Amino acid sequence: MKRIGNFMFVCLLFGVLTESSGQGNLFESYDVTEDSVFLSWAEGPAVDAEGILYAVNYKENGTIGKVMPDGTHSLFVKLPEGSIGNGLRLFNRDYLLVADYTGHNILQVSIPDKEVAVFGHNANMNQPNDLAVTSGGTIYASDPDWENDNGQLWMVNGQGEFFLLESQMGTTNGIEVSPDDKYLYVNESNQRNIWKYDILYDGTITNKRLFAKFEDYGMDGMRCDQNGNLYVTRFGKGTVVVLSPAGGMLREVVLKGDKPTNVAFGGEDGCTVFVTVADRGAIEAFRTEVSGRAFHLIQSRE
Repeated sequence: MKRIGNFMFVCLLFGVLTESSGQGNLFESYDVTEDSVFLSWAEGPAVDAEGILYAVNYKENGTIGKVMPDGTHSLFVKLPEGSIGNGLRLFNRDYLLVADYTGHNILQVSIPDKEVAVFGHNANMNQPNDLAVTSGGTIYASDPDWENDNGQLWMVNGQGEFFLLESQMGTTNGIEVSPDDKYLYVNESNQRNIWKYDILYDGTITNKRLFAKFEDYGMDGMRCDQNGNLYVTRFGKGTVVVLSPAGGMLREVVLKGDKPTNVAFGGEDGCTVFVTVADRGAIEAFRTEVSGRAFHLIQSRE
């Protein structure tokens, strides 16, 4: 019998306890919120150190809502006039980074005092879509041009300076960094490709290769667990696919809604996967055996 890590054991034990409390079996979706809490483009889940989940477009465009661990929800903050968020990421524990696709910005929101500032602006972006952050604070942004069926990929440093890594890609969308900060994953929704890059010491990327490809349905956001498995939302199919670090499919989790847009790890042990579901305007969740990469980053900064 193989030994399992402490976090995996805790996740499995906590899964048994949550099953008895009505939250379902492992990999079985359940509702965190009711329908229509968020608009039809519910997006950008991120969970902070207190277990609070944030997502964009809470009841109206240009907002961020928060969902407490008990499922109650409320408005967290309104973004500046003309700004609408898409992807969210926790940054330095007390800040949310927001991909503001209408303002061509990456916004920064202070969680303690709700102050909103422009972290970086770039008029050459099509529409920043999703974000990924290394443990050292380097930011990567996907940048699709849906009308022309292509996209770009950017790196942003701690001073908010943008560096174009690649242009003329497909419709770049979901983006994530591996737990060891060695690899960057980027998907192209319309082309159904997931690309894998090596991350160099300065944050730039090299050695692009095809990691996975699907023959049907689109893709949206994706996140890694602590073992490097990649959880990919299948937009239109209503599932989350779990891929191994080698690109093989480990499982496919069936959701209640058809249009999942992104995932985030949270819960007391980091083994709850929260999913924003656009066609429902709701948050679903399921339990997994391995805690999330982002959960460990947050814990390491306490």
